[in-house]
Amino acid sequence: MWYYEKKLQYPANVSRTDLGMAKFLYAQYGGPDSELSAAVRYLTQRYTMPIPQAKAVLTDIGTEEFAHWEIIGTLIYKLTDGATPEQMRRAGLGDYYAQHDNALYPADAAGVPWTAAYIQSTGDPITDLHEDMAAEQKARTTYEHLINLTDDPGIIAALSFLREREVVHFQRFGETLMLVREYLNKKHVY
Repeated sequence: MWYYEKKLQYPANVSRTDLGMAKFLYAQYGGPDSELSAAVRYLTQRYTMPIPQAKAVLTDIGTEEFAHWEIIGTLIYKLTDGATPEQMRRAGLGDYYAQHDNALYPADAAGVPWTAAYIQSTGDPITDLHEDMAAEQKARTTYEHLINLTDDPGIIAALSFLREREVVHFQRFGETLMLVREYLNKKHVY
């Protein structure tokens, strides 16, 4: 399978408790364009890719998305660590606290729980790869919005790293799309 190295892909440093920013970060923890959604989407779609290179790209990026999910989770945990119920309530997280305390739970910034309805796996590699490219662009945009919502240098650094990985993933999916199109357009003789 793969080996787990017990360190984050990028450090998750925060300078202070910030429940408002933690709430915003849930967009990338359990929202429709979150790291969780991306990981599940890619690791599901890989099975119907027609060429080994496409399967490998979806496997690699899907696995990396789980590493990014861990970074977001760590940021949220650090931003909420030690928060009291009253502080959670004042930050608009009272509903969340009532159900989950300070534990992490895959929900979006509005508190809507993660659902598999956020992802698609059509069996058509061209359709799926286009969806994957769009998902990476939406995640990039979300990271840009999140960066605009904080002045914490550690959070900005981590989110900037994650944003750049979205750009790389978009490029990799574009390359994979070209390979799959090339394969599908070849005459196959059996």
